[in-house]
Amino acid sequence: MGLVKYLRLKFRRKRLGADRVAAVDIEEDDDTTHNNSDGSWQIMRLCWDEIQKSTMDFSKVIGYGGFSTVYLARFGDCSRAAVKMGQYSSQRMYEAYKQELDILLRLRHHNIVKLLGYCDDREEGVLILEYIPNGNLHEKLHESNTLLPWNSRMAIAFQLAQAMSYLHDKSGLQIVHGDIKPSNILLDENLNCKLCDFGSAKLGFSSTVESNPKTCRRNNNRKTIVGSPGYTDPVYLKTGLASRENDVYSFGVIVLELITGIEAFNPDTGEKLTKVAEPMLRDAEKVADMVDLRLRGEVDLEEARAMAALSAKCISGSPSVRPSATDILTIMRSTISSLC
Repeated sequence: MGLVKYLRLKFRRKRLGADRVAAVDIEEDDDTTHNNSDGSWQIMRLCWDEIQKSTMDFSKVIGYGGFSTVYLARFGDCSRAAVKMGQYSSQRMYEAYKQELDILLRLRHHNIVKLLGYCDDREEGVLILEYIPNGNLHEKLHESNTLLPWNSRMAIAFQLAQAMSYLHDKSGLQIVHGDIKPSNILLDENLNCKLCDFGSAKLGFSSTVESNPKTCRRNNNRKTIVGSPGYTDPVYLKTGLASRENDVYSFGVIVLELITGIEAFNPDTGEKLTKVAEPMLRDAEKVADMVDLRLRGEVDLEEARAMAALSAKCISGSPSVRPSATDILTIMRSTISSLC
């Protein structure tokens, strides 16, 4: 079956035996747990026939990505999983799959979607991911008839910051996610955050990339981080440098979205939430006027003002002013009482 190829770092390599499983040793963040008693967790390498069987020949679609379709899968023990199959029309897109696989093999955090396995028998790259049953944050904020409470919004923001802190500072890999947005924040049955979609991620800070977030083209040895309108850092667009501050900017936009209930980008007018929210970012007393109308009477306005102030720092035009993900956690712990 060959080897699962990835850098050593905090892992040990093991040959895949008849059970097609790779065991991976990880120095985890304090809040994460291992699957196995020996401190390892398992990644399955499946053949194409097994993928077809587990998805009942790709019969149930549960989601879409920019270049992928996600199918529901069931395995022999009746457990469910999400099978993400790429639609790769170029070498660059296929490289995005290989990069996502490579990165997910190295990650282990309770607020990041877990890789269960993969299949590379054919040109269609396939990832088997844990099944997250409650949709994503975009759906909960903008498409659901069920109101997402303020405390849940703050918990999701905090958990997202935990995931970012792990990627930036604690994983040992210096990963820039590059496309943090509500549709890439899955929610489990308890509304816990699970950050997903690492096809746009970049290893290493201050890496030069193409500065157009809408393309997937190659330019010599530089690669695009595929961003999304309203969430992509303007400094990245100007400089072409991928850094952790890009993710912090996206986090700041999501905080504005959680406060206001307004989408980050209006495709009809081209208006961005960062522009709409300027009054409350300049004057804390205007925060009350911009809080999501559906939350009126429920929101702690002091918390909302604190989060607006945090967002203003995150989306600052000067990256040096932006807090780190670890700083964000510290600020939220001291200002959001429901997190205590």
